[in-house]
Amino acid sequence: MLSCGIYKFNSASLSPDYKTFSIQNFTMSAAGGPQNMSLSFSDKLKEYYQRNTNLKFKNTDGDLHLEGSVISYEQSPVSATAGDKAAMNRLTITVEVRFVDKIDEQKNFEKEFSFYQDFSQETSLTQAETTLVPKILDQLVLNIFNATASSW
Repeated sequence: MLSCGIYKFNSASLSPDYKTFSIQNFTMSAAGGPQNMSLSFSDKLKEYYQRNTNLKFKNTDGDLHLEGSVISYEQSPVSATAGDKAAMNRLTITVEVRFVDKIDEQKNFEKEFSFYQDFSQETSLTQAETTLVPKILDQLVLNIFNATASSW
Protein backbone atom coordinates (compact mmCIF):
# COMPACT_ATOMS: atom_id res chain seq x y z
CA MET A 1 0.00 0.00 0.00
CA LEU A 2 1.42 3.39 -0.98
CA SER A 3 0.84 6.40 1.16
CA CYS A 4 1.92 9.97 1.00
CA GLY A 5 1.32 13.10 2.98
CA ILE A 6 1.10 13.58 6.70
CA TYR A 7 -0.79 11.48 9.22
CA LYS A 8 -2.94 13.43 11.66
CA PHE A 9 -4.05 12.36 15.12
CA ASN A 10 -5.05 14.17 18.30
CA SER A 11 -4.21 17.59 16.84
CA ALA A 12 -0.74 16.40 15.87
CA SER A 13 0.65 15.52 12.49
CA LEU A 14 3.30 12.94 11.80
CA SER A 15 5.44 12.73 8.71
CA PRO A 16 5.29 9.33 7.00
CA ASP A 17 9.09 9.21 7.48
CA TYR A 18 8.38 8.08 11.04
CA LYS A 19 7.72 4.35 11.22
CA THR A 20 8.65 3.21 14.73
CA PHE A 21 8.85 4.26 18.35
CA SER A 22 10.64 2.77 21.33
CA ILE A 23 10.18 3.35 25.02
CA GLN A 24 12.75 2.06 27.45
CA ASN A 25 11.18 1.05 30.76
CA PHE A 26 11.33 4.01 33.12
CA THR A 27 13.35 3.54 36.29
CA MET A 28 12.36 4.47 39.82
CA SER A 29 14.73 7.00 41.37
CA ALA A 30 12.23 8.38 43.89
CA ALA A 31 11.69 7.08 47.38
CA GLY A 32 8.13 5.93 48.04
CA GLY A 33 5.28 5.08 45.77
CA PRO A 34 3.81 1.77 44.67
CA GLN A 35 6.41 -0.88 43.82
CA ASN A 36 5.36 -1.25 40.18
CA MET A 37 4.75 2.45 39.48
CA SER A 38 7.62 2.99 37.02
CA LEU A 39 6.68 -0.15 35.06
CA SER A 40 3.02 0.86 35.07
CA PHE A 41 4.00 4.30 33.79
CA SER A 42 6.15 2.79 30.99
CA ASP A 43 3.27 0.52 29.95
CA LYS A 44 0.77 3.40 29.92
CA LEU A 45 3.11 5.44 27.74
CA LYS A 46 3.61 2.58 25.25
CA GLU A 47 -0.13 1.89 25.09
CA TYR A 48 -0.90 5.57 24.49
CA TYR A 49 1.52 5.79 21.56
CA GLN A 50 0.14 2.55 20.09
CA ARG A 51 -3.47 3.77 20.37
CA ASN A 52 -2.85 7.28 19.06
CA THR A 53 -0.28 6.83 16.29
CA ASN A 54 0.35 4.53 13.36
CA LEU A 55 3.87 3.89 14.60
CA LYS A 56 5.08 0.36 15.27
CA PHE A 57 6.66 -0.41 18.62
CA LYS A 58 10.30 -1.55 18.68
CA ASN A 59 12.14 -2.65 21.79
CA THR A 60 15.06 -0.33 21.02
CA ASP A 61 16.21 2.25 18.51
CA GLY A 62 12.83 3.57 17.28
CA ASP A 63 12.58 6.63 15.05
CA LEU A 64 11.18 8.23 18.21
CA HIS A 65 12.63 7.08 21.52
CA LEU A 66 11.66 7.88 25.09
CA GLU A 67 13.37 6.94 28.32
CA GLY A 68 13.61 8.34 31.79
CA SER A 69 12.98 7.98 35.46
CA VAL A 70 10.41 8.71 38.13
CA ILE A 71 12.45 11.20 40.14
CA SER A 72 10.00 12.45 42.76
CA TYR A 73 7.05 11.05 44.67
CA GLU A 74 6.06 13.61 47.23
CA GLN A 75 3.24 14.29 49.66
CA SER A 76 2.84 17.85 50.91
CA PRO A 77 0.20 19.87 52.79
CA VAL A 78 -1.90 22.18 50.61
CA SER A 79 -4.14 24.19 52.91
CA ALA A 80 -4.27 24.58 56.67
CA THR A 81 -7.23 24.51 59.03
CA ALA A 82 -7.67 26.87 61.98
CA GLY A 83 -5.53 24.56 64.11
CA ASP A 84 -2.63 24.60 61.60
CA LYS A 85 -3.38 21.05 60.49
CA ALA A 86 -3.43 20.28 56.80
CA ALA A 87 -6.99 20.24 55.45
CA MET A 88 -5.80 18.87 52.12
CA ASN A 89 -2.68 17.03 51.09
CA ARG A 90 -1.11 16.90 47.65
CA LEU A 91 0.56 13.96 45.97
CA THR A 92 3.00 15.09 43.28
CA ILE A 93 4.83 12.76 40.91
CA THR A 94 7.68 14.02 38.73
CA VAL A 95 9.28 12.15 35.85
CA GLU A 96 12.40 13.09 33.95
CA VAL A 97 12.10 12.29 30.24
CA ARG A 98 14.70 12.07 27.50
CA PHE A 99 13.15 12.25 24.03
CA VAL A 100 15.19 11.39 20.95
CA ASP A 101 13.91 12.05 17.43
CA LYS A 102 16.23 10.19 15.04
CA ILE A 103 14.84 11.98 11.99
CA ASP A 104 14.96 15.54 13.34
CA GLU A 105 17.51 15.86 16.14
CA GLN A 106 16.50 19.49 16.80
CA LYS A 107 13.36 18.11 18.47
CA ASN A 108 15.35 16.13 21.06
CA PHE A 109 14.89 17.18 24.67
CA GLU A 110 15.45 16.22 28.26
CA LYS A 111 13.00 17.70 30.73
CA GLU A 112 10.87 17.09 33.78
CA PHE A 113 7.12 16.60 33.79
CA SER A 114 5.17 16.88 37.00
CA PHE A 115 1.54 16.51 37.97
CA TYR A 116 -0.40 16.32 41.23
CA GLN A 117 -3.72 15.40 42.79
CA ASP A 118 -5.07 16.67 46.10
CA PHE A 119 -6.70 14.49 48.74
CA SER A 120 -8.29 14.97 52.15
CA GLN A 121 -6.09 14.89 55.22
CA GLU A 122 -8.59 12.39 56.61
CA THR A 123 -7.38 9.89 54.01
CA SER A 124 -3.96 8.29 54.35
CA LEU A 125 -1.56 8.37 51.43
CA THR A 126 -1.71 4.57 51.27
CA GLN A 127 -5.51 4.73 50.90
CA ALA A 128 -5.36 7.57 48.36
CA GLU A 129 -2.63 6.01 46.17
CA THR A 130 -4.92 3.48 44.50
CA THR A 131 -7.03 6.20 42.90
CA LEU A 132 -4.56 9.11 42.70
CA VAL A 133 -1.51 7.42 41.17
CA PRO A 134 -3.30 6.14 38.02
CA LYS A 135 -4.86 9.60 37.44
CA ILE A 136 -1.51 11.34 37.84
CA LEU A 137 0.27 8.86 35.56
CA ASP A 138 -2.44 9.23 32.90
CA GLN A 139 -2.00 13.00 32.92
CA LEU A 140 1.79 12.70 32.76
CA VAL A 141 1.46 10.38 29.74
CA LEU A 142 -0.82 12.90 28.02
CA ASN A 143 1.56 15.80 28.78
CA ILE A 144 4.57 13.86 27.48
CA PHE A 145 2.71 12.74 24.36
CA ASN A 146 1.65 16.34 23.67
CA ALA A 147 5.22 17.58 24.17
CA THR A 148 6.59 15.01 21.72
CA ALA A 149 3.71 15.03 19.22
CA SER A 150 3.04 18.76 19.06
CA SER A 151 6.14 19.42 16.98
CA TRP A 152 5.43 16.76 14.36
